[in-house]
Amino acid sequence: MHYTIKAQIYTGEDSGFIAECIELPIVTQGQTLDEGVKNLREAISLHLDGEDLATLGFAPNPPIIVNYEMESVCA
Repeated sequence: MHYTIKAQIYTGEDSGFIAECIELPIVTQGQTLDEGVKNLREAISLHLDGEDLATLGFAPNPPIIVNYEMESVCA
């Protein structure tokens, strides 16, 4: 059983940010990091609306854990 929903956010190829869930088929984007996070929360909420979380293998009210992939600081 999954106790958290895992997602990652990374910089888009041209601009903006891509947010993608690890265990769920959810991908969204935003022009800013804040917009990407907001869109991710909304997409997860819409995807899980009316679903039985136990059937999907999730504990009740799982928190969302997000990793943010930053560009390297090494030149």
